[in-house]
Amino acid sequence: MSRFTLLPRAITGILYHTARAAKVASVGAVMLAGTSGEVRPQAREASPAERCLTANPGLSLGVRLPRTAERLKSNEPLKIVAIGSSSTVGLWVLASAATYPEVMRRELLRLRSNATISVVNSGRIGDTIQSSIARFERDVLAHRPDLVVWQLGTNDVVWGDRPDQLLKNRVVEGVRALKAASTDVVLMDLQYAPMVLASAHHSTAEAIIADVTKQERVGLFSRFALMRNSIDAGVAQGALVSWDGLHNTAEGYDCIGRALARAISNSSR
Repeated sequence: MSRFTLLPRAITGILYHTARAAKVASVGAVMLAGTSGEVRPQAREASPAERCLTANPGLSLGVRLPRTAERLKSNEPLKIVAIGSSSTVGLWVLASAATYPEVMRRELLRLRSNATISVVNSGRIGDTIQSSIARFERDVLAHRPDLVVWQLGTNDVVWGDRPDQLLKNRVVEGVRALKAASTDVVLMDLQYAPMVLASAHHSTAEAIIADVTKQERVGLFSRFALMRNSIDAGVAQGALVSWDGLHNTAEGYDCIGRALARAISNSSR
């Protein structure tokens, strides 16, 4: 028999012994696993949005929303209009489903499964308090809303002048125009983001918004507190704030929308 006919047998032998060794190792691994307990898959790590929600249990709007509560109680359709600037538009997310108004709508439907809820997104990039008010008749009241969420103040602080009594008067004017239409009102304040914090006037704007909600007895959804609490709890700033240092990421919008829906639901009992 030539050395060439022996070669296939040699290779076959190597393969046999290799496979046998692998089988023995596999059996040994199973035996070891049996002695150390059941092998379980690792738990899924919570997303930044979920950690954000965990850091903000029970955020309150500070008031009851009577019209919203009546609609939900009677199973009548509830219409919400969200007005504001690019944070309402959902700048930098690729789909409208990822914007906070749409996330809010889905979460409300999850919480109130028998409800019929529609949301109109009337956000516009670059809006200020004054330009939002100028659009109320066409972009808010024309839809005959039961609830209005007004996201305001960021552009006035980041790009505008120092907030003053005149600005506060404008916010009061806007809130009263909405209330005159017998709609529930929730104000959403600034985001906790580098470009906002870089302004020396952000705390003044925050105080104005909070004062108006107390004076006019309307809801306050503090996005500023929500984001600050989350970052203080260990959620990375970059998980909630986009590359531009101002707008939210998809995870940030997700947390804001779900937290707002929960606050609205709790204020409508």
